[in-house]
Amino acid sequence: MDRPSLLVIVLNYRTAEMTLRAAEAALADLPDAEVAWAELILVDNDSGDGSATLLAQAIAERGWDAGARVRLIRAEQNGGFGAGNNLAIRAGMSDGSAPDFIHVVNSDAFLDPGCIATLLAHLQATPRAGIAGSHVRGEDGLPHSTAFRFPTVAGEFEGAARLGPITRLLTSSVVAPPLPVQAAQVDWVAGASVMLRGAMLREIGLFDEAYFLYYEETDLALRAARAGWECWYVPQARCLHVGSVSTGMKEWQRMPRYWFDSRHRYFAKNHGRFYALSALLARLAGIGLHRLRCLLTGRQSEEPPGFARDLLAHALTRKRSPSPPAHSPSRPVTEDRS
Repeated sequence: MDRPSLLVIVLNYRTAEMTLRAAEAALADLPDAEVAWAELILVDNDSGDGSATLLAQAIAERGWDAGARVRLIRAEQNGGFGAGNNLAIRAGMSDGSAPDFIHVVNSDAFLDPGCIATLLAHLQATPRAGIAGSHVRGEDGLPHSTAFRFPTVAGEFEGAARLGPITRLLTSSVVAPPLPVQAAQVDWVAGASVMLRGAMLREIGLFDEAYFLYYEETDLALRAARAGWECWYVPQARCLHVGSVSTGMKEWQRMPRYWFDSRHRYFAKNHGRFYALSALLARLAGIGLHRLRCLLTGRQSEEPPGFARDLLAHALTRKRSPSPPAHSPSRPVTEDRS
């Protein structure tokens, strides 16, 4: 391949200052010598707090808009993580061409020098690699689990039971195994810093916009795997991730309904409703075993507050209407090119 085109996307939702920091780090890391052209799109996901205006002003004041190097897209409604990134992917490069590679970067993720070039080099050297994810560490310097196996019925039971003998028995089903120390093929990677091959997306489609948040990366990777594309974890490509700033997850007392919606959709869409029911029962059985162990040993439960009750309530109250299409129509969009 001749030198490819690269599009970097940073999705903003009410974190304008942090989004600008993430964009600045990404711009500083653009591998100009390795690409024919690289651009960055900021997507304001209908923040409604003045973020879009602040971002537009910053782009102009910093001169980032010269030569369409940085553009701002204002989503007219917040369709979630997948929908927001899809807006930028569909917009493509400023000349109207489709990018060869797309690097999705969270608004609270700050790329280390060489991160983009390392992911790009790995994808170029691995023809069937469609997805490549970074090593991600927290502000405390500790690595985040970002390389995973696909969720299964067995994995749901093991993860909820949190019991050594069960983990050893079901070791091949553990969703978050130890991180590889070298580049390795995995089932899926988290979306804090992930590079996607444009050819893969043109074949399998973009993020499924029926997921508002969570499981959209898992779904995309599963569709890619079924089409013969590979997903890789590349630990030499590194970034710092604050984590859960836009979602406020660190302050959650209960899991939001959209998490349960996404979980159910993943299983039902990709494996069928009977499998989704089996995964639900396996999760509840694992939770029951974990609670029994805590009761017998006096240990503190590791289960999130109200989780089992909310999981069951969601299953009982979830709409039984047909699932939405895998690729919903493009949402309205306005793009600032000035």
